[in-house]
Amino acid sequence: MLRLRRPSWFAVLLTLAGIAIFVRLGIWQLDRAAYKEHLLARFAHASDAPLIPFAAVSDTAPHHRYAHVAVHGHYLQDRAYMWDDQTIGEQVGVDVYVPFAVQGRERMVIVSLGFLPHTGSERNKPAMPPLPTGEVTLRGLYASMPPPGLKLGGDQIARQTQWPKLSTYLELSQISRDLDQRLFPGILLLDPNPKSAYLREWTPTFIPPARHQAYAFQWFSFAAAALVIFIVLHRRSEPPKNDRQE
Repeated sequence: MLRLRRPSWFAVLLTLAGIAIFVRLGIWQLDRAAYKEHLLARFAHASDAPLIPFAAVSDTAPHHRYAHVAVHGHYLQDRAYMWDDQTIGEQVGVDVYVPFAVQGRERMVIVSLGFLPHTGSERNKPAMPPLPTGEVTLRGLYASMPPPGLKLGGDQIARQTQWPKLSTYLELSQISRDLDQRLFPGILLLDPNPKSAYLREWTPTFIPPARHQAYAFQWFSFAAAALVIFIVLHRRSEPPKNDRQE
């Protein structure tokens, strides 16, 4: 039978507070996982949603709304950015971003054309198919720019003079400075097109639900560990059997 020494009030309160905090953090991570699963479901069906005018959402940071929009204007020809070291499956390549002048607006929106795989062993810049000229209407999801990751070697695109510009780090503020042009706070993920040379397997840019679930398990483990430590520290040691007999 487990016998415990009488603990101090401080030890009891400290243990209970730690367990409560760890359990609360675990529940919060489970709530985040459920929310991210909801966002994944919303993202999966966003491209099937009715189109809304770009002007209805353009000035607001998109976060996780994933509005399906139509926007009219023209591409900025001979201006493109390639985000290097991107992967789809086992293919390594670039994500291509192009400025798009929105009709009747001073700001531009950056359009994500999709993924182009590297060709050959030297991993040269993939050849971009020609952009449509003149006024066009684009359809896609208005979303946030993917997280840029680690910035190594300074601003790579500012030092380049030839287009398209290639970089392993890309963010909207960087593109805005390079173009000397104000940009909308989100980007346009073009609707998939089986006839296009670009692969458009869009995925949301946030921590996936599985990782939140792993964090929750970690916090619940801390709560269990706190209880075990409390018991071990206050377990009453049994006297030797010979001593009990005497």
